[in-house]
Amino acid sequence: MRALPITSLQNPRVKAVVGLRDRADRDAHGEMIIEGYREIKRALDNRHFPSALFYCSDLFMGSNEPALIRQCEESGAELFDCSDAVFRKMSYRDRPEGLLAVAPQVRGSLTDLTLPPQPLLVVAEAIEKPGNLGTILRSADAAGVHAVIVCDRCTDINNPNVVRASIGTLFSVPVVEASSEETLAWLRSHGIQILAATPHTEFGYDEVDLTRGTALVVGTEQVGLSEKWMNEADLKVRIPMLGQADSLNVAAATTILLYEAVRQRRIKRA
Repeated sequence: MRALPITSLQNPRVKAVVGLRDRADRDAHGEMIIEGYREIKRALDNRHFPSALFYCSDLFMGSNEPALIRQCEESGAELFDCSDAVFRKMSYRDRPEGLLAVAPQVRGSLTDLTLPPQPLLVVAEAIEKPGNLGTILRSADAAGVHAVIVCDRCTDINNPNVVRASIGTLFSVPVVEASSEETLAWLRSHGIQILAATPHTEFGYDEVDLTRGTALVVGTEQVGLSEKWMNEADLKVRIPMLGQADSLNVAAATTILLYEAVRQRRIKRA
């Protein structure tokens, strides 16, 4: 493997990577950071190839890292062998694993989606916390969701903390961004039922048919879904709350709804 050594904290490459923590810088360069073995491996496995890989062997957690480095090199990435201090400056993790890639941003639109019959979708409106959006993506991957549509984004899907919370499933699930108006029109044109998650309804989440083409719509952490989505929804469902709390974390609620859809679809196939 041919790697260029980096030992200076003032190296322009180091400064460029640190700059990518900022959304404006990411957008200006069309790039993102992918840190960690699993995250980079999932990017590669889904043909999202990095342009550069920075590594520090002193921080490796196992024995699989050299093979991943070779895979990155074979995909066309430049390699940089970093000192411990240099890598820690670039890393955004408390316990870095010694692998950090720079790659093109994830960018998709509704017209990019190719759906099977009776698709299962997640629509995430104005999610504010990167950890929640990343966890929604992780659950979507686990439940076999066909696409996640991020509407009226508050959190950048290319935020390093979204990548981290998703454990790289940002690259395994089709993710697109659109406005609520565009998404509503697109769902209607494809005959997909819109299911709004809200505590303000009498219908339980297990009382509706989730085997047909369905978009599960979840909203902001603080106030839930906007009036637009509430008014346009074909159905509104709630998750029973038997304690003092009146709502769940948006990512937890999404996971519950998705696995009800998985359960129903499994029964229908049996």
